Amino acid sequence: MASRSRRSHPSQRFRRPRALSPLREHLRDTFWFAPTAGLVAIVMLWWAAAAVDERLIELLREEGEFEAIADLIAFADDARTIVTTVSSAMMTFIGVVFSISLVAVQMASGQFTPRIVRIFVRSRITKLTLTVFLATFAFSLLVLTSYESEIELERVTAVPVVQSLVTLLLVGLSLLLFIAYVTATLRLMQVGPVVDRIARESFRTLVRHPGGPLQREPLAPESTVIPYRGRAGVLRDVNVARLVRAARREDVVLRLIPRIGDHLVRGMPVLAVHGGTEPPRRMMAYTVSVGVDRTFHQDLGFGLRQLSDIALRALSPGVNDPTTAVQCLDRIVQFLTALADQPLGAVHHRDARGAVRLVQSVPGWADLVDLGLTEIRACAAGMPQVSRRLLAGIDDLLRLAPEARREPLLRHRALLVQAVARTAPGAAEREFALLPDRQGIG
Repeated sequence: MASRSRRSHPSQRFRRPRALSPLREHLRDTFWFAPTAGLVAIVMLWWAAAAVDERLIELLREEGEFEAIADLIAFADDARTIVTTVSSAMMTFIGVVFSISLVAVQMASGQFTPRIVRIFVRSRITKLTLTVFLATFAFSLLVLTSYESEIELERVTAVPVVQSLVTLLLVGLSLLLFIAYVTATLRLMQVGPVVDRIARESFRTLVRHPGGPLQREPLAPESTVIPYRGRAGVLRDVNVARLVRAARREDVVLRLIPRIGDHLVRGMPVLAVHGGTEPPRRMMAYTVSVGVDRTFHQDLGFGLRQLSDIALRALSPGVNDPTTAVQCLDRIVQFLTALADQPLGAVHHRDARGAVRLVQSVPGWADLVDLGLTEIRACAAGMPQVSRRLLAGIDDLLRLAPEARREPLLRHRALLVQAVARTAPGAAEREFALLPDRQGIG
C-alpha cells in the first residue's frame, strides 16, 4: 500500500507537515459552493460570447457582408425557439429531478444509515449536474436579452450566434449529465456500491494517515492547558501545519487532548502545552475545526462506524437482512487487514528540523477492532450467516496480525462462541453456526 511505502523512508518523517484542513476539503461538505461558482462562471462566459458576437457583426459590417449577417440572423431566429423552450422548461426540470432524488436519498438513509447522506452531498456528479442545469437555465435567460428588435441589416449591432451555439452545447451536456446522475443515484440505493464507497474513502484516509511514531519520545512536564473557545460541535480535523508553526515559535510541544470525532463544548481542554508557555491566541486561531457531524478527512475510524451502523440496521428485527451485514463485514475485515501491521497510537508531528511539536492521539488497534466487531458480534449469535462470516474474518486477521495484536481478536472470538452457545443449545446447530465461512452460508 502507498502508506507502507511512505513510512518505509524515515527521512520523510522530518518533512514540514502540510495543512490537513484545506479549504477545498471543507467546501466539499457544502452544497452551495459549486452551483454558485458555476453561475458566476456562466455570467462571465455569456459576457465573452456576447463580445465575440458583437465583434463578428462588426467585422462583417466593415467588409460589407450583409448577406452573411442575414444568414446569421436567420440562424439565431431559428435557435431562439430552442433557447426560449430551454429557459422556460429547465427550472421545472431541475425541480422535478432533484425532488425525486431527495426522496431516493431519504429512502437510502432509512435503509442504511443517515450518515450516507454525506455521500450524496459530496458527490461530484451531483454537484456538477446541478451546476450545469442551473448554468443552462441562467445562460438561456441571458441569451434572450441579446436578441434585438431591429431588423435593418445596416443597424444590427449583435446577433447571438455564438451564444445560441453555447446554449445548445449546454443542453447536450445537461442531457449527458442527467444520465450519469440518474445512474449514480440508483447506485446510492444499492448496498454494494454504498459500502464499497465507504471502504474506498476509508482507505484514502488511511493513506493520508501519518501513523504512529517508530520511537516515542518522552514529553516535558505539562505546563498549561488551552481550553476550547469556539462553538460546540464535533471535532472534524485540526490544522497540523499551523499548530506545528505555533509550537515551534514558542519552542514547546502541543498535545491534542480530544480525538478526532469527539464532541467539544466551550471550556473543555483541547490542547496541553509541554515545556513552556502557551502560544499567543492569534497563532492558535483556525487550528481546530468543528462541525455537526464527523468526516473522513482525518477520522480513521469513521468508515468502520458507518459500516457497523449499516450492519446493525440490517440485523435489526424490522429489516432482518444478514446478507447486508456480511457485505459490511467483508469491508471491515478488509480495512482491519490493512491496519494489522501499521503503527497506530499517538502520532508525533515534527517540524522541518525533526523536533516533535504536536502529539495527536488516534485510535489504537484494539479500539478499531472493537469499533468494527463489537456491535455486530452482539447481534450475530442468532444468525448463522453472520456468525460464520465473522469467525472467518477473525481467523483471517489472526493469521495476519502480529502476536502483540492478537488479544482483542481472540477476545471477540471467545465472546462470539459463548454467545452462539447460549442461543443454539443443540450441538449440531452450534457446530454449523461456528463453522468459519467467508460467504456466510454461501
